[in-house]
Amino acid sequence: MTSIESTLDGIKVIPVITPVSAQNTVELAKALIAGGVNAIEITLRTESAIDSIIAVKESGLAIKLGVGTITSSELVQTVSDIGIDFGVSPGLTPAVLAAAKKTNLPLLPGVTSPSEIMLGMEHGLHAFKLFPAAAVNGINLLKSLHGPFPDIKFCPTGGINLSNSLEYINLPNVICIGGSWMVPSDLLKSGQWQQITQLCKDAIDHLN
Repeated sequence: MTSIESTLDGIKVIPVITPVSAQNTVELAKALIAGGVNAIEITLRTESAIDSIIAVKESGLAIKLGVGTITSSELVQTVSDIGIDFGVSPGLTPAVLAAAKKTNLPLLPGVTSPSEIMLGMEHGLHAFKLFPAAAVNGINLLKSLHGPFPDIKFCPTGGINLSNSLEYINLPNVICIGGSWMVPSDLLKSGQWQQITQLCKDAIDHLN
């Protein structure tokens, strides 16, 4: 399996978006790039998700294309066939891990416990998504996990915003963070690209 760590190298924040339409998502990707963001996670939560993923892929835009809400081996195969850069799952199962290894898809599976981390390690993983971060007291959990797992990296997602993002990103075992505060649904649906670009710039400036 291609290393998810190398795929995420140089990425500080991954906007997590629920797609509205293919064209809308391409325009959003352009707005993210203009704001200094170099990755996107398109979730498989709407009927337009697959078309949106394909549209961003075919656009040739200079952005790391990730797909989230991967919950089965079948979905691993589907998004791998599109040629995305990385996949994100809300959880971790042997079937999904095996499918990612088979398709050589860099996968960031969600974990909240030492047992899940150890299962992922048995499949060769060294980076995980901590989800839902805020709901599981993510800051303290990440600090606690660093002791027994000093070489494991995390991308916390879920409940992260501008006000707490620095607290997460400054932890030694955090490789990047995921969030949707810079892509609010009302601005996304109405195509307010300049506002989204500014929110992205604010996020990047805050994290640097």
